[in-house]
Amino acid sequence: MPAVESKKRPDKSGSSSSSASSPASRVPSSNFFYLRKPGSLRQPISFEDSPEWEDTDADVRVEEGGDSINAATAPVSPSLSKLNSGSLPSPPMPEGTAVTRKTAGASVVWKDLAVTIKGKRKYSDKVVKSSNGYALPGTMTVIMGPAKSGKSTLLRAIAGRLHPSAKMYGEVFINGAKTRLLYGSYGFVDRETTLIGSLTVREYLYYSALLQLPGFFCQKKSVVEEAIQAMSLGDYANKLIGGHCYMKGLARGERRRVSIARELVMRPRILFIDEPLYHLDSVSALLMMVTLKKLASTGCTLIFTIYQSSTEVFGLFDRICLLSNGNTLFFGETLACLQHFSNAGFPCPIMQSPSDHFLRAINTDFDRIIAMCKNWQEGPLLKSKGKASNATRIAVLTWRSLLIMSREWKYYWIRLILYMILTLCIGTVFSGLGHSLSSVVKRVAAIFVFVSFTSLLSIAGVPALLKEVKIYASEESNQHSGALVFLFGQLLSSIPFLFLISISSSLVFYFLIGLRDGFSLLMYFVLNFFMCLFVNEGLLLAVTSLWQNIFWSILTLVTIHVVMMLSAGYLRIRNELPRPMWKYPLSYIAFHTYSIQGLLENEYLGTNFAVGQVRTISGFQALHSAYDISQSSNSKWENLLVLFLMAIGYRILVFVLLHFHVRKNVSLHRIWQCRKSTT
Repeated sequence: MPAVESKKRPDKSGSSSSSASSPASRVPSSNFFYLRKPGSLRQPISFEDSPEWEDTDADVRVEEGGDSINAATAPVSPSLSKLNSGSLPSPPMPEGTAVTRKTAGASVVWKDLAVTIKGKRKYSDKVVKSSNGYALPGTMTVIMGPAKSGKSTLLRAIAGRLHPSAKMYGEVFINGAKTRLLYGSYGFVDRETTLIGSLTVREYLYYSALLQLPGFFCQKKSVVEEAIQAMSLGDYANKLIGGHCYMKGLARGERRRVSIARELVMRPRILFIDEPLYHLDSVSALLMMVTLKKLASTGCTLIFTIYQSSTEVFGLFDRICLLSNGNTLFFGETLACLQHFSNAGFPCPIMQSPSDHFLRAINTDFDRIIAMCKNWQEGPLLKSKGKASNATRIAVLTWRSLLIMSREWKYYWIRLILYMILTLCIGTVFSGLGHSLSSVVKRVAAIFVFVSFTSLLSIAGVPALLKEVKIYASEESNQHSGALVFLFGQLLSSIPFLFLISISSSLVFYFLIGLRDGFSLLMYFVLNFFMCLFVNEGLLLAVTSLWQNIFWSILTLVTIHVVMMLSAGYLRIRNELPRPMWKYPLSYIAFHTYSIQGLLENEYLGTNFAVGQVRTISGFQALHSAYDISQSSNSKWENLLVLFLMAIGYRILVFVLLHFHVRKNVSLHRIWQCRKSTT
């Protein structure tokens, strides 16, 4: 075997975490295969019997503390050339599927990469142990291994997507230089991606392009069409992702391709995909891999994980990195892997662990492989692509949310129907009250029931809000959105629907109950109820962002509303409530209190009621024994201002939860997946 001159060579003795560790310490009790030469099937090989690389002298220098790999020119190995001349059975590429646009890919090299995850005690055992590999433009590199072998962790480590609590050792080179991947230079597709079912494929990708890319809207349509063509989604472009009652949505295979197409609108040079065949049947898996192979042919560098594959799918891979319990058992050309196992005299399953002798041969020749890839390693540094401005993102999110809310019945249409039914019930129960002194207590009860029960019914919107939070988490992880952008987009898009609900419900209640005539009084009633819904929407969003779970969100909201109803001042006047808890602070943080108080002041301040034939009392005096209100003429506007400030306060709380808690939960979910892959 030709010598390889290097300033820094891998440790052949290695530790227990290295794939080059002692064979005696790594031999399993059963199912252990030795690699053998043809004609010597009964004799295990030694280190000198490892496959020979017949290339000329190569000089690989990894500078100590340097920022790049400098490799001398080396001809391609004849052995590899001989292997690459072979072929595996693979499906033919569909006619008419070639993508004319070429992508400038980038080479990726990871050397001695190890990952540990911080647990409750000290750092746990390494999830990934001294992994070496590379990926070239125009090729598909697959990280394969059994379940819980560290595939996703290795993929995230290469992409720079590990949580801060995870520690990474080793080096990652992009086009020969140690640098992190910048925004727009790569795309990352998680195993599970939340899509917006009420949008068509073309609409979903178009709004994603508007959120991600700078420039004019018209320039982004071509990018969307290229992504649709690249992922073979032309037949589904105008189909709703989630479908509706008269039309089925996309199948899992098409949904997975849509999630990949979302990243393609950035025209990334490197694309990372975690389990592209997740939950796909064999036919959908084959179609997915043929599509990815077509995408790689445009020049894009593809790196993805996979659990298992059929023979046809395996034939589409260019390089394979086999993992088992965090150890790299093999890295190299796919055909070379099969050739090496076939030389042993038997067809070895890919998921089976080979001998430590074979692993030493692979790790020893890693520097030589880097030298053979010299032309691909030296390239321009990747630059960050421009982002759409926050104002553009807010406008896009607002318009997209308006479109989604108008199509999804569970957002606001179902709430509008429920509010109308509830308002009709309350209005008919309290109809015909008249305007006498005896009707005051009954009107107070009607307004209390109206405000309290409509606020309680808004919990029906929790599933829709939870979906919005999940979409935000998915887009924020790829820097497509942000907490402030999402908050403003959701806020502006919800205002028209909340205003529609407040007007329709207020009109029905106002005239069925027979409240005081006057346009200004009616408009205040509508505005007060709108602010009540506005505050309640912020409360719903805050609790949903906190729990991110339907059951606990609904349980928490029901409890909060019941407590607020008890302290709102109707069941017992606020001045008579026990001070330590119910009056201070509960009655002051219950938005029901300010809404009901403002509506009653709007109705009764400035009115008089006859007591007998000679004496009259003011509306304040008539109401004083039933509800605690202020005599000031401006008090109803002060209550409206308090509601507005509470709405702002809840939005600030939502921003904090989105910025810290939701992001932390997403990271913890990734850590949980990493730990699950090693347990």
